[in-house]
Amino acid sequence: MFGQPPDTPTAKPAGDQAVTLQVLVTVKAAPNPSEKYGETVCVAGLSLDPNRQGWIRLYPINFRELGPDASFAKYDVVSVEAVPARQDSRQESWRPRMPTLKVGKHLTKWSHRRPWIDPAISSQTTMCRLVRGATMNTQSLALIRPKRITGLRIVPHQGWSKAQQAKIDTYVGQLDLFGNEDRTPLHAPRFAGTYHYECEESDCSGHKQGFIDWEFVAFQLLRLRGMNDEEAAQRLEQRFLHEVCSPDRDVAFYVGNLAAHPRTFSVLGVYWPPRSIKR
Repeated sequence: MFGQPPDTPTAKPAGDQAVTLQVLVTVKAAPNPSEKYGETVCVAGLSLDPNRQGWIRLYPINFRELGPDASFAKYDVVSVEAVPARQDSRQESWRPRMPTLKVGKHLTKWSHRRPWIDPAISSQTTMCRLVRGATMNTQSLALIRPKRITGLRIVPHQGWSKAQQAKIDTYVGQLDLFGNEDRTPLHAPRFAGTYHYECEESDCSGHKQGFIDWEFVAFQLLRLRGMNDEEAAQRLEQRFLHEVCSPDRDVAFYVGNLAAHPRTFSVLGVYWPPRSIKR
């Protein structure tokens, strides 16, 4: 309940001493291959520390290694010691020390989430303005309200890149070396998705951004079994366009950019409380 996050992210501390972060988790991105962990996930959310307001990115996190007491979901409040991510120039990026992670309360209802999250949406922070002003030191995470969503393009996933596959091969080789055959390598999802939308900038010509939410991948694994590609793609569109982004939902997109390409943003997740609850 600290209001609009600052347009300029809080600078990382100069030293590498760990600090304790309190974060309301709003984003769990789809897992990516890792040669050390098998797979890693990027998590983001809002800082609950009044002295460090704004967005926080936690990476890497390996959910396979988390025990039942440390596993967490979107809209959980977590506490974790972390150090500034020096190999990532984005100011919001931190490396968590996972053994220190503690999971607090879960915000179950939209009415519990809105007082914290709604203030993070500002008509002054449009996608067009983020892209125009993007550098390595500017805002790399935001919550953007689309003016008009024109589609969700669902296509077959092209599989891992050569670099990603090399990481998987290295990880599998480690499993064979140490006899951990029960650990399976990360498989590419069946489909990839791209949101097409216009932001609230008056002269916006439209945005096309990949949708990399964990929930988009999990839905494919859990809900599309036995369906052919056409049926499965239609079901994905029904869920993430016509249900999640329906006219009776107050939709906003969690967006984040790539460290190596600051002007390239993806949709990390969707915020979709009922519109019947007034803004």
